[in-house]
Amino acid sequence: MRYSKTESGQQAFKARSTLLSARQRSAFILFDGGKSNLQVLAATAGLGITQLDIDYLVEQGFLVAGGTALAANDSTSHDSNSLPTDPLDAASQAVIVSTRTPQERYSAAMPIATKLTAGLGLRGFRLNLAVEAASGVEGLLALLPKIQDAVGTKACVALAQALKG
Repeated sequence: MRYSKTESGQQAFKARSTLLSARQRSAFILFDGGKSNLQVLAATAGLGITQLDIDYLVEQGFLVAGGTALAANDSTSHDSNSLPTDPLDAASQAVIVSTRTPQERYSAAMPIATKLTAGLGLRGFRLNLAVEAASGVEGLLALLPKIQDAVGTKACVALAQALKG
């Protein structure tokens, strides 16, 4: 799916709004209506940008699906109930997740695993070191049960999805 910037997104970007994180700002720049979300996700994988970040930008009204958004901004940015596109996004996300390479999955999962283990403080120090030493998806998958034991299964849902996707 292709997204374009909206006028409100442009204003939030120029005003350095706190609604946009540094990572999201980097991804926001790349959305020009010509690049697909797959291309933007691939280009920003090293930054840890995920589909959730893109969904957040759409929910905030900073991006709109389709070609040129600045002309269509008034009709789409105020209508936050764009339900017809959401099921398509969910269906396309299922396809995206199943076609990701191990490197893409590792790039998406590594920041999540690091954040979870770093949040444990000193009691998770060794686990955090093990996460940082993991050299690929296989290493992180091997550590997933230990991370789940340490932080809880609910906290690891995003990590499991990123790894197994």
